[in-house]
Amino acid sequence: MARSKGNGASLAMWLALAALVVLLDQFTKQLILGHYRLGDSTYVTSFFNVVRAHNTGAAFSFLAGGSGWQRWFFIALATGAVLFILWLLRSHHGQKLFAFSLSMILGGAVGNVIDRIMHGYVVDFLDFHWAFLSPLFYRGHFPAFNVADAAITAGAIGLILDELRRVRKGG
Repeated sequence: MARSKGNGASLAMWLALAALVVLLDQFTKQLILGHYRLGDSTYVTSFFNVVRAHNTGAAFSFLAGGSGWQRWFFIALATGAVLFILWLLRSHHGQKLFAFSLSMILGGAVGNVIDRIMHGYVVDFLDFHWAFLSPLFYRGHFPAFNVADAAITAGAIGLILDELRRVRKGG
């Protein structure tokens, strides 16, 4: 990746996008914390519920059964990732898809770190479920997630697309 010459988007714009993700994530989590007790669920459609779940682990509750050390491990890991992403954004803010993707991941990481610091767990509330997922997930329920997780996923997809586009162009 060549160093950006400022062609197009500015670093401030990408940081503002990340901040918007954090604000939306924290706002939705505060709504859940204010209106739901742990385990509460509201039926929305045949494939979607709003729930209140707490995840002390990482994606798919990885390491959730730990004795508490994982909280600090994930905070440290995310802090390192945030610093690395900030360095990448500073160097490549003119590469729109790359910078957009990094901004989404940055906002999601910060949103989930805020939860870990404040609560000791991440608040999840989006519960999608389909019968075809039953062989993989209990009763077909994909693990509950939140706005931060969705932003991280969108960012990861964007990074893959950016790399595929770069490889297709020949570098």
